[in-house]
Amino acid sequence: MAYEELEKTRVYVEASEFADLVWDEVMKWQAFASDTVGKQFVRAADSIGANIAESYGRYHWSDKLNFLYFARGSLYECKHWLARSLRRRLINQETSDANLLRLQNLAVSLNAYIKDKRKMRTDSK
Repeated sequence: MAYEELEKTRVYVEASEFADLVWDEVMKWQAFASDTVGKQFVRAADSIGANIAESYGRYHWSDKLNFLYFARGSLYECKHWLARSLRRRLINQETSDANLLRLQNLAVSLNAYIKDKRKMRTDSK
């Protein structure tokens, strides 16, 4: 099996790009919105990539998979904050739709990555 750098994996790149988009959007918000919804949204978005990275550095398969599951949990937390942002008129429908599509695509990539890691675990036994 060839070694692939974390920073070149598709799922990590997608997660990082999404986190940067969330950051850029939240930086436009007024102080109260940024301090409440914004901080939570940014933390959840950053957590997706951070947990993928943490899984990459783990030796045991169960640890790798757990951190990938944490990443997936953070992805769904982002969906929550995205919905709150739209409902509270912090973003418009177009921005919400574009970010939701990015999250859906990231979920597909992350689930495929998890499936691949599960297969590698069983193949190594």
